[in-house]
Amino acid sequence: MTTQPVRNTKAMLRGMTPSLDAADYVFCTTEDEQLAMLAAPISLGWFREAEGVSLILAHGDALRLGFDTTLTMRRITLTVFSSLEGVGLTAAVATALANHNISCNMVAAYHHDHVFVPTADAEEAMRVLLDLQVAAG
Repeated sequence: MTTQPVRNTKAMLRGMTPSLDAADYVFCTTEDEQLAMLAAPISLGWFREAEGVSLILAHGDALRLGFDTTLTMRRITLTVFSSLEGVGLTAAVATALANHNISCNMVAAYHHDHVFVPTADAEEAMRVLLDLQVAAG
């Protein structure tokens, strides 16, 4: 049986069940095509922009490849199977975190949304998101 993606905002929030990844990640960018091709297969994600290729790399991989690793981030996966057509989950999560002065970078993949927050704020971000889930209840 295939699970259907959730589209309703309240249902997405009720079911988001955030999960904090133990690893540190770094958002990187390069205009060097060879470096981008080397990094892409080991990246958590990448996107080609006009200014170059943006990559999300594990901290150790970014360090090994010579990227700036000053800002480390932790990934929080919202484990609800959110629809790509769902409305409001990203906005609610970003707003809740902003209200606690926590910056975030949202990445929507096919099955789940992923929230990247500065490593120092990761535990507090989890508390905020769990409170948001309960409030949607």
